[in-house]
Amino acid sequence: MNGVQRLRLWRGPGAEPLALPAVETDIPARLDRLPWSRFHLLVVAALGITWILDGLEVTIVGSIGPALQRRSALGLSVADIGLAASVYLAGAVLGALLFGWLTDRVGRKRIFNVTLGLYILSVLATACSWDLGSFLLFRFLTGFGIGGEYAAINSAIDELIPARVRGRVDLLVNGSYWLGAAAGAVASLVLVRGDGSFPGGWRYGFAIGGVLGLLVLALRRWVPESPRWLVTHGRGREAVATMDDIEARVRVTVAAPLAAVSERLTVHPRRVFGFGLILRTMLGQYKLRSALALLMMAAQAFLYNAVFFTYGQVLTNDQGVAPHRVGLFVLPLALANVLGVVLLGPLFDTVGRRRMIFATYAVSGLLIIGVAWLFAAGRLDATTQTIGWAAIFFFASPAASAAYLTASEIFPLETRAMAISVFYVLGTLIGGVGAPYLFGRLIEMGGRLPLSYGYLGAGGLMIAAALMALRFGIDAEGKSLEQVAQPLSR
Repeated sequence: MNGVQRLRLWRGPGAEPLALPAVETDIPARLDRLPWSRFHLLVVAALGITWILDGLEVTIVGSIGPALQRRSALGLSVADIGLAASVYLAGAVLGALLFGWLTDRVGRKRIFNVTLGLYILSVLATACSWDLGSFLLFRFLTGFGIGGEYAAINSAIDELIPARVRGRVDLLVNGSYWLGAAAGAVASLVLVRGDGSFPGGWRYGFAIGGVLGLLVLALRRWVPESPRWLVTHGRGREAVATMDDIEARVRVTVAAPLAAVSERLTVHPRRVFGFGLILRTMLGQYKLRSALALLMMAAQAFLYNAVFFTYGQVLTNDQGVAPHRVGLFVLPLALANVLGVVLLGPLFDTVGRRRMIFATYAVSGLLIIGVAWLFAAGRLDATTQTIGWAAIFFFASPAASAAYLTASEIFPLETRAMAISVFYVLGTLIGGVGAPYLFGRLIEMGGRLPLSYGYLGAGGLMIAAALMALRFGIDAEGKSLEQVAQPLSR
């Protein structure tokens, strides 16, 4: 085996080994020195679709809600549609936990194919729903698949993308959620007509995600298992063979020869890493990193749910915007989110993670405080308020994506998927559940002042996350994952 040295540890003659043989490997260095190629584009396209599908799913339900209330459709009430959103969220949370654990245990590729398959079947079944019960069941299963995708996909992308561009790629992938949201809004305009002339259009709206998923499932056949995961789980020969295949595919599209590699890492593989070991690692050796990831995830989730939960009501109730025109004011927010990760993402690899995380969280937090003050003072109309939130989300979008990047790269490889799942779940529970409830109560109080206090709280959380990142953030730019967090098996 290329670059591999084995050390056997035995209890005695004829006994089983206490541990798998130690392995000296150059695989992390070989992955990180690869030039950008068509292979990496395939990885991003085949795996990064997850966020687009999530944005599509969330937006579709909100956009076609009126169509689902018709008797010719499912005859749902407003409360039923809200329940469906909660059920989808519950599925995503449970799916993230289960599949996050399985991803670290059985591998990235096996799980990201299973979760995508579950999503495809569930969303196509949603298009065939016949009553409230079936609709809720299929929405839960759809969320279950999407939640499972997060851990497997972010783990695989981080472990296959070269270190020098890992930050910008990860941010672009996570920020692509807003492309899905925009696609869902456009699709709803085409498929769901106010005059009811296309009564089955809502079914086609859900089927879009299933069709996209089938295309992506075909692409994923060509995405390999993570060689990093293979080597730490005692499958060294398969890891080397996979790495050789990746290099051969890169050479096809890159004219220059691949740089030689001399750096090697010694690991002590295990087939299974117990949950107790993972938990002790996250709450013991890496407790400050865990606190940072949790605060970053919760702050951005609280902000996004706080604003998007209330924005339509603010526009219609306080600014006099007609309900059918709300989408025209939401679209600039989606575009600002996309532009933020596109234009600022590369700086996370050049200026650095810690500095850019601090800057994006701090600037967006300060802008929120400014917009909250102007909103409370009644100095914003629908247009100027939208401009203000678009400016906030230009900085908040890369900040939010950096939360997922941070959770995925500052923990050891053996805990990576579980870490992503845990912090996604906690962030979702705090921001996805807590923020809508809190802001609903603030709206019920009446007037602009209570809501502005809520916005100030969101801004304060973002600034707190910025200060935490400045103090305890990790300068991970350009470093291999093994340098950022040594494998537990080392």
